[in-house]
Amino acid sequence: MHMKRLVWSEPRGKQAHHTDPVIDPGPASVKWKLRGGTQEKPMAFPELLDRVGGLGRFQLFQTVALVTPILWVTTQNMLENFSAAVPHHRCWVPLLDNSTSQASIPGVFEPDVLLAVSIPPGPDQQPHQCLRFRQPQWQLTESNATATNWSDAATEPCEDGWVYDHGTFRSTIVTTVTAPGRPKSQSQKGCTSQASSLGSNHWDLVCDSQALRPMAQSIFLAGILVGAAVCGHASDRFGRRRVLTWSYLLVSMSGTAAAFMPTFPLYCLFRFLLASAVAGVMMNTASLLMEWTSAQGSPLVMTLNALGFSFGQVLTGSVAYGVRSWRMLQLAVSAPFFLFFVYSWWLPESARWLITVGKLDQGLQELQRVAAVNRRKAEGDTLTMEVLQSAMQEEPSGDKAGASLSTLLHTPGLRQRTFISMLCWFAFGFTFYGLALDLQALGSNIFLLQALIGIVDLPVKTGSLLLISRLGRRLCQVSFLVLPGLCILSNILVPHGMGVLRSSLAVLGLGCLGGAFTCVTIFSSELFPTVIRMTAVGLGQVAARGGAMLGPLIRLLGVYGSWMPLLVYGVVPVLSGLAALLLPETKNLPLPDTIQDIQKQSVKKVTHDTPDGAILMSTRL
Repeated sequence: MHMKRLVWSEPRGKQAHHTDPVIDPGPASVKWKLRGGTQEKPMAFPELLDRVGGLGRFQLFQTVALVTPILWVTTQNMLENFSAAVPHHRCWVPLLDNSTSQASIPGVFEPDVLLAVSIPPGPDQQPHQCLRFRQPQWQLTESNATATNWSDAATEPCEDGWVYDHGTFRSTIVTTVTAPGRPKSQSQKGCTSQASSLGSNHWDLVCDSQALRPMAQSIFLAGILVGAAVCGHASDRFGRRRVLTWSYLLVSMSGTAAAFMPTFPLYCLFRFLLASAVAGVMMNTASLLMEWTSAQGSPLVMTLNALGFSFGQVLTGSVAYGVRSWRMLQLAVSAPFFLFFVYSWWLPESARWLITVGKLDQGLQELQRVAAVNRRKAEGDTLTMEVLQSAMQEEPSGDKAGASLSTLLHTPGLRQRTFISMLCWFAFGFTFYGLALDLQALGSNIFLLQALIGIVDLPVKTGSLLLISRLGRRLCQVSFLVLPGLCILSNILVPHGMGVLRSSLAVLGLGCLGGAFTCVTIFSSELFPTVIRMTAVGLGQVAARGGAMLGPLIRLLGVYGSWMPLLVYGVVPVLSGLAALLLPETKNLPLPDTIQDIQKQSVKKVTHDTPDGAILMSTRL
């Protein structure tokens, strides 16, 4: 039988998704063996997936099974807003916290009076959190006492530890952990006091040790960066489902271990391991969703995956509200991963990956299994090893010869795109995690604030997709970076007493950063040619995670003024947004395949209709 080539083309003016085939004789680049009797036709993997069902019952079950863990992954990311919360605290002082010293006090004094003679006021006129008087300043009880009565008095650091307010949290990693068998000091007004010790069970991450708290958050985010590199390579070598399964197990085990660690370094170690596994969960979830879903269904399932992170923020605030002990909270958000580990064994491996690495028999089994779930068993039974072998040959393989990291840095048109794209990625990670992991600085009710951030994120992520398709990528990218920066800078001018306004600006800013993430994900993919696209996107994600690691550490500038961190967090996205103005608009342009395509885009305007009326893939949403 005479072989013919199917060319997908369309008349000028038709939509790009219109798929009326035109028969064009000639050598086959995509062959169709016209079937007669039992003959099979070779096809690329997307066509194999369409045969067994690219958007059916299986994809529904898979999406539920994979997105549910994403909700709990988000709780791990945001956990230290609550497990590392800093409660109100003051120095331990004998007059208030030692019954023997109280018995020797001449006369009867109210606790407020004893507090005033034992601890100097801080900058906010509340009891100082890191200093106490060496000796009680009884002259302050006199009616004509003024600030000069105590300002010259000798003070000292909290040599005997701190008293923490447990009205909101029973315990956090910041507060003192009681060693087994060691008696607690006296409790007063919901506060528990405990002498500081060099023993391994006492953390006290306040005052001189306050830098350790953001350091713990940066170590966690560093784990995500390392895990992304390790798990990405492992999933390409061992398979997506296998790496995902063991990532679930590592999250559950390391999260449980972190809850029982007696020392701060060990706690950070297991949180680092947990974070590396979290990266494996996020990456392989996205891979399995995309590789088992048709091109038409991918936007839907990936949107649901993104919304999983939004719902996860609401879940984080809800779980933390019900569990006020940091050890129990760490256990509560880690235990579900044991369940995810168990049922993940029933998830199929990516058939695309199996075929790519030559495991055709396993790929055939998985395709037939999916066909049965999608009620297309008859179609699945027609698949043969010969069909899968032809699929390997028909899969497009972009020629990456000469395309490398140096190409991005040394090609003039790509160099500017690379640096600005990385700057936008960095600004998102830096500002979002710098603020989102310090909700105490943004509002009084951190449980409600955490939930509100997730709720606002839902319409922003879905609405940003609509805005991108209407207004273009560049304008949306600029807006979603500059607007949150202005919200953050505005908070510098808002008094701390106006908590509602401060919280509203913070929620709006973090919500817009969610839109910035959606924009940069789409925009950066469209800016670079196919031969080097994943390298460029990978660089951007490294920049985002590097920014996320640095973000919490910027809070240490707060010792020079509470406005300093907000200034940095606000300026970075504004400058990044303005830099994005230098990027070209990619709306309705065909996705570039080669560096020459990028150069052509820069010298002439490309419309949605190409000169010959055919378009293979475009950036039209």
